[in-house]
Amino acid sequence: MRADELRALSLFGGLADDQLAELAEGGTEVRIEPGVDLFREGEHADFWWVLIDGAVDLLRHIGPEDTVVGRMDVPGRWAGGFRAWDQDGVYLATGRGATGGRVLRVPAEVLAEKVSAWFPFSRHLLQGLYHTARSIEATARQRESLVTLGTLAAGFAHEINNPAAAASRAVDALDDACQTLLSSLSRLARDEISARQFTALDTLRREIEPHPVVQDPLTLADHEEALSIWLARRGVAREWAIAPPLAAAGVDLAWCERAAGVLTGSALEPGLEWVASTFSVAALLAEIKESSQRISGLVTAIKSYSQMDRASMQHIDVTEGLESTLLMLGQKLRDGVTVVRDYSADVPRIDAYAGELNQVWTNLIDNAVDAMDGAGTLRVAVRTEGDDVVIEVGDTGPGMPPQVAARALFVAPALPPDTRQAAAFFSLLQAGHSPRTYLGLRTNAFAAGTR
Repeated sequence: MRADELRALSLFGGLADDQLAELAEGGTEVRIEPGVDLFREGEHADFWWVLIDGAVDLLRHIGPEDTVVGRMDVPGRWAGGFRAWDQDGVYLATGRGATGGRVLRVPAEVLAEKVSAWFPFSRHLLQGLYHTARSIEATARQRESLVTLGTLAAGFAHEINNPAAAASRAVDALDDACQTLLSSLSRLARDEISARQFTALDTLRREIEPHPVVQDPLTLADHEEALSIWLARRGVAREWAIAPPLAAAGVDLAWCERAAGVLTGSALEPGLEWVASTFSVAALLAEIKESSQRISGLVTAIKSYSQMDRASMQHIDVTEGLESTLLMLGQKLRDGVTVVRDYSADVPRIDAYAGELNQVWTNLIDNAVDAMDGAGTLRVAVRTEGDDVVIEVGDTGPGMPPQVAARALFVAPALPPDTRQAAAFFSLLQAGHSPRTYLGLRTNAFAAGTR
């Protein structure tokens, strides 16, 4: 390309003839062909492109399709070349020929060399600008990560504190129940009941099957009162301690009458106290078991969520990550939020960065709960669409104003060229009165090691 062709462009108005000649010599003229890509979004910006004539559309991959976000149609417009001052610089859009024409393609290293020689101060400013912007962005991301981590840690501490406290209380109560059980056996021995009497009492005890579900509090209170009255009338001094476990186990007055027929005289109170203690011990052991299982489940969930003992790339079931995330955010979902799960049975396992996906689920679900102001219905769905696994997070929040919804498009980070079209994508759409967030994960993209 001749230097005099570049002179007409206002972009080069401040360059001397020899400088313009050097730039033309260091670059290459490239023909623009309609529909043909000159450079691609996400690739390293190794070249600086200056429009001579014609037109180039600038496209971003948004959702399932390429969207035109701009056009270079005025001679002198330029794109790319960012690696001249930033080694990690990438093209922010795809440049695709719109009409026939020409562009000047200058390698980034040539551009860097010329700018350093001609405008050293400007080069320092550009490098400082890029470095400062990246530093600010990195610090902001780190701060956001720390805030998220602190929130999750607080939520996890709250979640694990409940079963831990319940287990601790149950252990203390179990010690008291065991002491009462041993004391009642000692009193029975002093009353010299026969082996036949004790066997008959144990047979009666085995007939009782504790209620598998929680009883109505008012009904249970009435039942306790009836048993207390029955025990008091028969001279049982500790009726206040014996009646509650018997009532909770489902013991009725008819059973008590049968027990009274077996335990004559002073043996009635220690005998019924022994029976009540066995029910208390069984209930407390069940409570400890349930609390321990809850703690174990939380530990398993945090390990699954953090992926701390697993490889970065894994062959995973995305529903497992969603479930561990829901569990981690349990404190926010407990009051006023109803979670509806809609998991398709035919969703395949995919190769993905499981830990990073869990961060995505955290942000989506956390934002959905915030949009509902902590009260509403959260819907989490997983299904397949062709070669894609689609995760849908919806909420019943008030929605976004139309002017905001029209601009609410978020694109995944730029990817290498061989997987660009298979990138994960985000898009917020207006669905009725509620914003819904869709995330499509293309299996072959994650298999290729993209994020």
